[in-house]
Amino acid sequence: MPNRYQAFETLKKHQAILHDSVHLGSGMQLAAWSNKHDIVTQEDPDHHTLSLYIADGYECYHKTRSGWQNGGGPDRFCLMPKHNVSSWDVRGDLSFVHMYCTDEHLRKVIEQTWDRSPASLLVDEITFREDAQITQLYRHFLLSCQWQENSNQLMLSSATNLLVTHLARQYTQLQWALPTVRGGLSPSVLNRVKEYIHGQLAAPLQLAELAEIAGLSEFHFARMFKQSMGIAPHQYVMNARIIRAESLLYNTELDITTIALDCGFSSTSHFSNRFKSLRGVSPSTVRQASLR
Repeated sequence: MPNRYQAFETLKKHQAILHDSVHLGSGMQLAAWSNKHDIVTQEDPDHHTLSLYIADGYECYHKTRSGWQNGGGPDRFCLMPKHNVSSWDVRGDLSFVHMYCTDEHLRKVIEQTWDRSPASLLVDEITFREDAQITQLYRHFLLSCQWQENSNQLMLSSATNLLVTHLARQYTQLQWALPTVRGGLSPSVLNRVKEYIHGQLAAPLQLAELAEIAGLSEFHFARMFKQSMGIAPHQYVMNARIIRAESLLYNTELDITTIALDCGFSSTSHFSNRFKSLRGVSPSTVRQASLR
């Protein structure tokens, strides 16, 4: 059963409007919100929250010892650690994305990535900061796709893993350099992963399950897979889905909706858009050509 996140539940009790939400395995959730004319206090949450400002936010104030202070705006972020009490006065429009992460998941990512266990973990409180890497990740990946679309789950889980790794490195007391990854996956491991992928194309694959098949952390798996294949895991899976769809369009009489579902797409429209962006023609055009 997915985790319940206190920050998420608190916002639901206020004037904030929830636009979208998705659970990404155990310990992670994304939520897209908007809010205005609201005062929200997060009381001792049992998880970490990364707040990414998408639009507006100039009149969002954070309560400090010296009073209410603002500094928000597009591409600013706030990091609210576990057990951190924080109060916010949203006096104007604000659109933002929250990434919720349990302390257990953060520690797991750290241990798997660096093969070291932190004796203690202190996450910094950050307000109204800019970070080019965070902005790139959430603008390019989190905001560029439909969260409820099954075929996007691998890309979303990959992006959030990168975000969590970046937060652990830059905004905790650890400050450990990222480990160097040399070489790709062994042929046997790569074949095992590819066989699993091709057998699960209809499912909403996530990075953690592919990494588990390889017996590696998500960090090491993603980098070693890319070294072996020349493309990221989510790109490989999307290509595999399109290749399978193309074969079904040419060689079967299945309708396009059935083909979309069989290849891991939740909707015909999303399938058609992705197919056309990669093949230059629509699935219906391919189907018509196969009938000639």
